[in-house]
Order: sequence, then C-alpha cells, then structure tokens
Amino acid sequence: MKKLLLAVLVLIGLQTQAQQTTPYFCCDSISYWTDQSQGLTVGLDTSGIIHNPDSMTVSWQVCNSDMCYIGDGISAFFGQIVTTDTIKVGYDVYIYENGVLEICSIEEWLMFDQNSYTWVLLNMIPTSLPGFVIEEDGVRWWNNKIYDLQGRELTEIPVGKMYIRNQKLYITR
Repeated sequence: MKKLLLAVLVLIGLQTQAQQTTPYFCCDSISYWTDQSQGLTVGLDTSGIIHNPDSMTVSWQVCNSDMCYIGDGISAFFGQIVTTDTIKVGYDVYIYENGVLEICSIEEWLMFDQNSYTWVLLNMIPTSLPGFVIEEDGVRWWNNKIYDLQGRELTEIPVGKMYIRNQKLYITR
C-alpha cells in the first residue's frame, strides 16, 4: 500500500511539473479594440489571457497618410485621426511573468466603414467592385473611373489613400 501511495504521489508530482514547464504564449490571447468619437481610441483586450502576468507594457503607433503618432498604456487616444483616414495601427506588448519576457507585436491597416460606424481591417474589404466591367462586341474593357474602397466614384486620384481603378488597388504618395 505504501508503494502504491508513493507511486501515485510521484505521478501527481510529475504531472504538476510538466504542466508548469509547458509554454503558454500570451500573444495568441490578446487583441485590440477601436472606438471612434472625436479622434481614435485604441485599447488592448487581455480578456483571453489565462495567466496573470506580473506586468505588461504597451506601446502604440497609429499612422495616417500624413504622419505617425505614438502612445502608451493599456489604451491610447489619437485626436489627429479622422474617419476619412486609412490608418495603420500597431502595438508592441511586453508581458513579464515569472522572470520571463514575451513580446507581442502587430501592425494592421484599417479604414472606417461608414455603414457600421466602425474601423475594419483593410484586408477584409474587397479590392474590386463588381459590375464595372463593360463588354462591347465580346471585347472586355474597363471604364477607367476611380473609386474609393467603399465604391464611391472619385473625381480625382486621392493622395496618400487607397483607391480602385480598373479592378486594381492603388495608393499614391
């Protein structure tokens, strides 16, 4: 009986040690949110982290066609950003836990969707618009008009913003 009890205790001890040495990557468990009122507010969503880190440091960077702006903390406000901007949002998160440092970084392009009143990932938006192909005598040609990413026709090429012409995505600097 003592040997059986000793074997069970050793087995439990080995399982506990194995659980403690299994790496857990917090980067897979964090994301960010945006809020639009006057300017842009971004914040880190850490609700998916199952561990309780000792500390976290967050650095933000938001760029529009004119300039990049920096902020820090769990959330940051960028008053220079307006809903007509196409923006790049990036963050670096330094997570400290039990003497181990994990660094999480992300950069994503966003644009404001006027229909849902939210910032959406640019790569989730179609880069071509249906219905703009004209066929004449079996020959396909494009109407050569310029559209923004929401399908509105533009009168001139926008500088520093993405646009669509002939079913291709462009950006001019």
